[in-house]
Amino acid sequence: MIEIIPAIDLIEGKCVRLTQGDYATRKVYNEDPLEVAKAFEDHGITRLHVVDLDGARAGNIVNYRTLERLATRTALAIDFGGGLKSDKDLEIAFDCGAQMVTGGSIAVKDPGSFAGWLQRFGNERIILGADAKEGFVAISGWEEETPLELIPFIRDYHEKGVGKVICTDIGRDGMLEGPALGLYKDILQEVPGVYLIASGGVSGLGDIEQLEEAGVPAVIFGKALYEGRIRLEELERFV
Repeated sequence: MIEIIPAIDLIEGKCVRLTQGDYATRKVYNEDPLEVAKAFEDHGITRLHVVDLDGARAGNIVNYRTLERLATRTALAIDFGGGLKSDKDLEIAFDCGAQMVTGGSIAVKDPGSFAGWLQRFGNERIILGADAKEGFVAISGWEEETPLELIPFIRDYHEKGVGKVICTDIGRDGMLEGPALGLYKDILQEVPGVYLIASGGVSGLGDIEQLEEAGVPAVIFGKALYEGRIRLEELERFV
């Protein structure tokens, strides 16, 4: 059974969504992310993906108070990402209730620190964020492209001990046009054993079913929920 992970993206403490990572396209869906999280929990969901978009831009954790509210007022297992660049950022995230954190930019710019996180906290708590733009890794809230090819990047870190990888195809994120199924199949084939968490493009329940049929272990999605393309009641059979 594929693991269902709804997403809450934060700007100024509000629940928002972007299109293709463009901050100019932000749309506020709820002033209170806790209200959203509680609705997820009420329908049996146990996981939550939280992205600090302010942090991703600033290069350090920003919305930690909102994370703390979500963690202390629900029983959801939260993975948190966005702007985590230092040991201090990580300590704040864990102290505020994150059970897992996602590192993307730091895995590119400071692989030594990321490796240190893996060693210190273990691969159950440290997730690799590998966001893709036309087959290459993008970082810094998707505003910076790199020359690193996506699949070799993931394979290299998997060989170094990474267990879980969140992969977002930026070109599909927020577009509601379906996930990058071919890309995810390629990753699973080229990096056997990786716990791949697909993200971006989910437009309806059928996309989740296709990912499950392809053997993708987990999926993150948000806009399809907020736009009413997926109802929370429909997700209950997955949880």
